[in-house]
Amino acid sequence: MTSSHGRLSFTELFELPVVIDLRTAARALGVCNATAYRLVHRDEFPCPVLRVGRQFRVPTSQLMRALGIEERPLYDLDLDPDQGPDTEPDTDDDWRTGS
Repeated sequence: MTSSHGRLSFTELFELPVVIDLRTAARALGVCNATAYRLVHRDEFPCPVLRVGRQFRVPTSQLMRALGIEERPLYDLDLDPDQGPDTEPDTDDDWRTGS
């Protein structure tokens, strides 16, 4: 992460580890630490929070859901077995041959 202040960028969100501390989750949500702790103690934090000893941890996948970011595959690998890959040559490859 680039700084400890301000809201997390979209890129920073996707670089987070599997579980983060409450302060980082608060940054992602755009709330101050005091508000985050207050919400946790009221059981009103927008995603599940785990208590590990004296520390709070937030699963990143749950935080992403709370932010409206869903896990989706980058590519759909479920190809129709009857269709198979596209094997027909492209006809507009003139830029490769210089024609």
